[in-house]
Amino acid sequence: MFKKNFIILICLIFLGFNVPKVKAAEECFEGVSRGIFKFNMAFDDIILEPLAKGYNKLPTPIQQGTGNFTSNISTLLSIPNSILQGNFKDAGHATGSFLVNTTLGILGFLNPAERIGLKPVKEDVGQTLGAYGFGPGCYFVLPILGPSTARDTIGLIADTFVDPFAHITIREQELFGLSGNSLDYYSVKGTGAVDFRSNNINNFDSLEKNSIDLYSSFKSIYLQDRENKINNSKNSQDDWGNLDN
Repeated sequence: MFKKNFIILICLIFLGFNVPKVKAAEECFEGVSRGIFKFNMAFDDIILEPLAKGYNKLPTPIQQGTGNFTSNISTLLSIPNSILQGNFKDAGHATGSFLVNTTLGILGFLNPAERIGLKPVKEDVGQTLGAYGFGPGCYFVLPILGPSTARDTIGLIADTFVDPFAHITIREQELFGLSGNSLDYYSVKGTGAVDFRSNNINNFDSLEKNSIDLYSSFKSIYLQDRENKINNSKNSQDDWGNLDN
């Protein structure tokens, strides 16, 4: 299974990067993407938004602890990507933050690392590819996952090959014959999505009420946010309002 996934990844990279590289994303499947976008908005209305509103009713310490925990897990993905980008200072911050929060922070539910000045920058393979100069390619919308580009979709797949947490969970059995549990991986990712949605309820509502074309608004914000993250812009938190909290 591991070899099969690896071959698929290599094929995607070949198909995605043996095309003229452009700085701006191109709208390749707008009709399909708009249809998927409508499905995603219905999914948000029926499932994700109610979960987020229920989550917001939990005691503040539980919300903060859950957010800290999922953020701490995501720091593991930042470590190899920061190294691949040559950002050894960021890699050091990510490593130190994970170690401090996992131990002193009780598996990451507390965030003592921030108090001592360790502030990891979130990095993923899509950002690493962008840092290497690969353009975004086609823009499209994925079911449930939302806005993406050819580069970032390849990055999403590649994330599971470089993320230590993915290796401990979904790839442990493939690589080492051990009994990994992929449910742990997807549960953490899903919880992180609910946490993100709960932090941005007002921002999403405002965007939905004030946008003439909501699809285009989401596209613009997503692409700007990804560009800012690739460039390590200080303003990247402002693209979705409360994006990285």
